[in-house]
Amino acid sequence: MVSLTIDGKDISVAKGSTILEAAALLGITIPTLCWLKKVSPTGACRVCAVEVEGVDRPMTACNTPVKEGIKVTTQSEKLSKIRQKIMELMLVNHPLDCPVCDAGGECDLQNACYGLGASRQEYSALLERREIRYDWPLIESDPNRCILCEKCVKVDHEVVGCNAIAVVNRGEATVIDTVDGKPLNCEFCGNCVGVCPTGTLISKPFKFRGRPWAFNVTKSVCAFCSTGCQIEYHTRNGRVERVTSEDENYNSGNLCINGRFGYSYVNAPERLTEPMVGSARADWNAAMGSAVAGLKGIVAKYGPDAVAGLGSPRVTNEENYLFQKLFRGAIGSGNIDSEARLGFAQAQKVLRERLGLQGASATIDAIDRAGAVLVFGCDLNAEATGIEYRVIKAATKNDAKLVLANMRDVKLKKFANSHLKYRPGNELTLINALTRVVLDEGLQDNDFVSSRIANLTELTTALSAVSVADAAEAAGVSEADLRSAGRLLGRKKSVAVIFGADLMRSSGAEEAVTALVNLSLLLGALGKDTGGLFPVYEKTNIRGLLDMGVAPDMLPGNRAASASGKNLWQIIEGIEQGSIKALYLLGCDPVASFPEGERIRTAFGNLELLIVQDPFPGESLKQAHIVFPSSVAAEKRGTFTSIDGRVQSLAKAANSPGEAREDWDILTELYNRLTGESRPASPASIMAEIAGLVPGYGADVILPAAFPAAGPISLAVMGVARPAAPSAQSYTLLPGAILYHSGTTTTWSKNNGEVAPAGYVEIHPDDAAKLGVSDGAALRLSAGTASVTGPARVTNSVQPGLLFAPYHFRSMNVNALLGKGAGSASVKVEKA
Repeated sequence: MVSLTIDGKDISVAKGSTILEAAALLGITIPTLCWLKKVSPTGACRVCAVEVEGVDRPMTACNTPVKEGIKVTTQSEKLSKIRQKIMELMLVNHPLDCPVCDAGGECDLQNACYGLGASRQEYSALLERREIRYDWPLIESDPNRCILCEKCVKVDHEVVGCNAIAVVNRGEATVIDTVDGKPLNCEFCGNCVGVCPTGTLISKPFKFRGRPWAFNVTKSVCAFCSTGCQIEYHTRNGRVERVTSEDENYNSGNLCINGRFGYSYVNAPERLTEPMVGSARADWNAAMGSAVAGLKGIVAKYGPDAVAGLGSPRVTNEENYLFQKLFRGAIGSGNIDSEARLGFAQAQKVLRERLGLQGASATIDAIDRAGAVLVFGCDLNAEATGIEYRVIKAATKNDAKLVLANMRDVKLKKFANSHLKYRPGNELTLINALTRVVLDEGLQDNDFVSSRIANLTELTTALSAVSVADAAEAAGVSEADLRSAGRLLGRKKSVAVIFGADLMRSSGAEEAVTALVNLSLLLGALGKDTGGLFPVYEKTNIRGLLDMGVAPDMLPGNRAASASGKNLWQIIEGIEQGSIKALYLLGCDPVASFPEGERIRTAFGNLELLIVQDPFPGESLKQAHIVFPSSVAAEKRGTFTSIDGRVQSLAKAANSPGEAREDWDILTELYNRLTGESRPASPASIMAEIAGLVPGYGADVILPAAFPAAGPISLAVMGVARPAAPSAQSYTLLPGAILYHSGTTTTWSKNNGEVAPAGYVEIHPDDAAKLGVSDGAALRLSAGTASVTGPARVTNSVQPGLLFAPYHFRSMNVNALLGKGAGSASVKVEKA
């Protein structure tokens, strides 16, 4: 600790602290302009100048470390004059265009001028206007307004990890610009806009929408991935005009493109605004009457098992709870499931049975301070960008060792100490080999293992059949790299293990997740204040969906159902075979986003009743008998549960278009009509009912992790699978998420469409040469009777024989090439 005096007050702070940080602990405010808590200081603006006794010149508080015994003065007449002059000099080249500047009213430069008394200008200069950059999607840059604080550059480099912008040129020609003049690496997250203290970087979609005081600001939760970022909707006349996030929020104000710009899906002109019966518009009374009559008629004729429903991670906990209650209580059917069946539900089953977990073992801020991080089968950039920011922080700020295991070169590769670029289908092989390395070289957490693991000898014996050399060869990595990865992870104070879609949707996913749990336990990843085990998912409320019992075998609170209903694929088979006559789709579009989409489309033609409740006219709606237009997250109240168990409240910020209604409101009326009851409902009353059934639930709480604090834990001992041989088929297609979209929802967003308007197929240069195709050439991919066509994107990010295509676009529905329960497919590739 270091002791010093600030404005006559004594304090002791940690070595390495700055004067600014020490002053803040005393409640002393030093003015700043370029300083930003979440990035390293630059000392660029000099506004935080303070006096240090015995030092001739003023010192910048933001980047001056404390020293033993120094005496600091933060307020004096001399300092006030210095700060005023600094502001006046800063304004010499700054255009006085406040009336047309989008930052007017929320400009840090304006505030600093007023706060520091810089009310007149004694200096002048010939202004040389620099070209405004209008050519970037979503972001506009006016370098004439720039004060070179470097906040945007720091956030881009240190938080987002893009290096898309930089300080360019020297002297009076210095500007902030894109690297090489083009936004090649830009993720269009807008975090640079969020921290810009002037109107230099602005949101193009928000430009000239109005002054900040003209908007209502509503705190809410991001509606896209499962990270659960906290946001603010800015609305006027019931319409969302922008989204921001404050630095004091859990996510430190950091958002991705979806969180900051994806809001425009709310205002999409394609939104459903009226109920429909058949192809005709109807009022709510007629549509409800038809739905009730149709459901009652099918139940009376065929029994309740002839009705099924598919829910959604896009709707709130309250709405998912009501959905399962509608089926189990009002209809009498347990045939309810969701897209969780495509991988997450099976992964959660392993976590629940092996560790007692429903999601992550710790809140995601525990990743920040981990000693090592393993990211396996997951593109965090696309699936959970907010968690990727935390991994980057751990690797760059806290020197965590990062091991990346992925079939492709994803963004985290540039931060990784080891990248295991494995061949498709070798997830289990690679995990078992890593585990064998940890055991062979004594890299396990001995304190944790000796006190908590009951059967280490059994696992060691089982894994003795694993040849690390053979496994490495089969997986397409070198044995040296595999052993190096094990050493990077082993013997660390704490380890964070993160896994995602590529692992959850792989062949034999349950065994692979089980093996990853074994590895996590040996590394001591669980039961500590830092690190942990983290499944991630691309959509908001996947954990809440399952906690609420939207599953055929689980009731709310993850209690086993006495009689299991049909799961997703059994429902589809039931429709094909004629045993299921009615289907209710809540906020999901299986034809456009599930595997075997064309099979599902054909099956829907057999239904006597298809009810679609959705904000948008997706592919499934084309076959609907009844349509209920619903609200989106910005237009409703309720809660979402993040992957790490934070139950966070939504607040209604905008008006639903036309006659669209909140999902809980629609489900409540339908339930009452089916049962003859007249119970009123609200999100608060529904949550009160949930809290009585689901342990720990309530609004704005953190669910306790169920990982046992004490007692022995048994490792799962399984047979050792043979390494997957390379497929005789030339190409493996891996559909997946990309950063610029979230599911199919953001394809309705004009903003996202400006950056990523359509699908494509990533192909290795060697494969492109064999096929005689160049970048942009049309490729046809086919599997069985299904085929899709899209432009080639020739890149080394995929390995030979592997194709990657984003699965967001309905016009290029690559998920249709997948078989049920598969995350990849063998495909035929040819020039279109």
